[in-house]
Amino acid sequence: MSRALYPADEGDMIMAYWAWGFTSPVAFRIGPLAFRWYGLAMATAVLLGWFYYMIKGKSQGMEEDQLASLAFWCIIGGVVGARLLFVLVNFPQWFWQDFWQVFRIYEGGLAWHGALLGGVLGGLLGLRRMPDLAFGPVADLVVPALALGYGLVRITNIANEEVLGRATMWGFSWPAQLIGSTIGFVLLARHFMLVNRTLPPSYLFWSFLFYHQMLRAIIEETVRQMPLIFELWVSPAWGMALLTPGQLSAIPILLGTWWMMKRAGERREAAAD
Repeated sequence: MSRALYPADEGDMIMAYWAWGFTSPVAFRIGPLAFRWYGLAMATAVLLGWFYYMIKGKSQGMEEDQLASLAFWCIIGGVVGARLLFVLVNFPQWFWQDFWQVFRIYEGGLAWHGALLGGVLGGLLGLRRMPDLAFGPVADLVVPALALGYGLVRITNIANEEVLGRATMWGFSWPAQLIGSTIGFVLLARHFMLVNRTLPPSYLFWSFLFYHQMLRAIIEETVRQMPLIFELWVSPAWGMALLTPGQLSAIPILLGTWWMMKRAGERREAAAD
């Protein structure tokens, strides 16, 4: 393990959890049912994102039934992709040792990149059945759900004692969960600042992914307890290090999303001509 990845002081972690009131992953119980912070955050993001997606889509002349059907494809694809990638990367043994654990999504454990890939693939499959809908305008509608989901879920990572920050020589650990949450909410605010401007279809979607990956790689991943592919730069005193798998994977995503943003603008200019 890299010398920059020593764990945070246990007392420091416990105090942080108490300060936020997340003393348990379970928010409350009703009889035998346990409602977890993680699941509640996901449900809140999906529900609020759904309302925005439906209301905004209908205001743009899209059919309500088609929007609802497409959302179903995206949600199913996103959840399946997020869980599969998480399990394959972190706990592949679950498939033959504890198969039902693969389905316990409410306990936490989703991969952001898997959610994006699965959601896009699910949406593309759904769009094949709905020729009246185009990818670009619909993709822009899902940005609030993605940003809100990232912001809320990162907060609940505190309760699950995951996505921890690296310790520093000054006796504190970086609040990686809150840093990630802030990124989500900042990008949510950015979306609503731009949404009423005249922008090319799909620009809001691709630009969200671009800036999310950039901020996540530069800020969140640098202070997060993650194994390093190799020690490009390490500062045990500051609790920072490069290069993590998340930072490496961000490079092709940044190039791809930048290219898609550029293509969206070019198509807009060509249509105007």
